[in-house]
Order: sequence, then C-alpha cells, then structure tokens
Amino acid sequence: MAATGKITITVEVTINAPIEKVWTLFNSPAHITQWNAASDDWHAPYAEIDFREGGKLICTMAAKDGSAGFDFTATYHKIIHHNLIEYTLDDGRKVSIRFSRHNEQVTVAETFDAESTHSIELQHQGWQAILNNFKKYVEAH
Repeated sequence: MAATGKITITVEVTINAPIEKVWTLFNSPAHITQWNAASDDWHAPYAEIDFREGGKLICTMAAKDGSAGFDFTATYHKIIHHNLIEYTLDDGRKVSIRFSRHNEQVTVAETFDAESTHSIELQHQGWQAILNNFKKYVEAH
C-alpha cells in the first residue's frame, strides 16, 4: 500500500542482454510494436514516443480480431538514462520502471498504481505477461 492509499503492483524480469540493448528496445516505438502485448490475440499496432521529461508516450493496444482496443497514453516526468523511467498515465496513475544491471543481465522492475476496474491478480498477470514478452523479444533480437 502506498502512502496515498493506492495499491501498487510490481512486476519484474531479468534479461540476458546488456543495458544498452534493453534500454533501446524498451524505448523505441518500432520495437514496442513488436513486444507490447499481454497475449497472442492482442498486439500494439502503433506506438509514438517523445522520450524526454514532459514528453508523451502513446501506444495503441488492440485485439487482433478488431473487437477491442485502447490507447495507453502517459507523460514522462523523470528519465535517468539506463536506470529509471517514471511517467503518469492519463488517468492519473503513476508508473516507475527501474533498470538494474548485473554483469550482462538487466533486471527490469515496473511498479504501477493499480486501477479499480480489474482485479489486482489480473493486472499483475497482464503487466507481467507484457514484460515476459519484452524479455523474449530482447533475448531473441
């Protein structure tokens, strides 16, 4: 429980790749569209980033069959190269992403404010699945 009374959730993966590669693939729109999905029946057909403090992140997430979709939008408020990204989603929730180096591995840990529509378990599973897809993408790329 955060001091604000909001529930926060943390997901993480350890990736077998150097920080430079992890950072680049995590923050490049061309790559985000390749890995940002929680399941095989969803995808991210569009991503746009103004990667600077005060800049915007926009990523369209959609069912491949066209039955559902939404824009994941946020404003960056802190970026520390190869270490930390913090942004606020347009609904006011905060997200913090830490990149920790361990030799030729990088642990990526995302902590985010939970929303009230879906269960904590479902949110954890969805964000973890996306991060797992990122790990697979980086290690195969």
